[in-house]
Amino acid sequence: MRSNKIEEYKKTLELSEFQRQVLVGTLLGDGCLETRNGRTYRLKIEHSVSQKDYVDWKYQVFKNFTLSEPRIHKRMSYGLVRENYCFSTVSHGSLRFYGQQFYKNNKKVMPKIISKILTPLVLAVWFMDDGSIKSKQHKALVIHSQSFNKQDLEKVIKVLETKYGIKSTLRKRKDGSGFVLYLLSETVNRFIDLVKEHILPSMQYKLGNTIAQKVTEAFIKVG
Repeated sequence: MRSNKIEEYKKTLELSEFQRQVLVGTLLGDGCLETRNGRTYRLKIEHSVSQKDYVDWKYQVFKNFTLSEPRIHKRMSYGLVRENYCFSTVSHGSLRFYGQQFYKNNKKVMPKIISKILTPLVLAVWFMDDGSIKSKQHKALVIHSQSFNKQDLEKVIKVLETKYGIKSTLRKRKDGSGFVLYLLSETVNRFIDLVKEHILPSMQYKLGNTIAQKVTEAFIKVG
């Protein structure tokens, strides 16, 4: 597509409410926004190739904002070649608000309006990006949230409890690289009930076998 046609096409684009919520969850997780001029931003999504289905789902969500399909990207990590699966959107002004909310001095921060934008869908996407079970022996869940500092995550803890009745705490990573958000077992079922209809079948392993079975049943009923 020629550049003038691309620019004309971009004028027709507008984020839907569903796209906005998936975008917020993605930015809380592994996604990032890039800009050259501070006026327009593009969304970049990249996950392990083992999560291809998840990336394909996100691609379908943002397909009208893209010009090319997801591709495999190989990179060196600790002497090994790793394959990631990724795509980027076009640069667009409708992403500027989120760039301003999530970035300060080129560093990701927690938006001041997090209490307003932390919806069940947002939480589900964030968990699919960065969540996991604590261990097979525990019912608690973990969100690997080291992209944010302690003060940012304390805001999330407050929102989770006041808005949804979900209790959580912070645990420092053993390597000292930041904190993880620990969803306490006493209210973890509230979290599951909140997000279960949004968790994709390919990502239910993050919830553990017992809980994942319940989510599968709920997902089938919703579908």
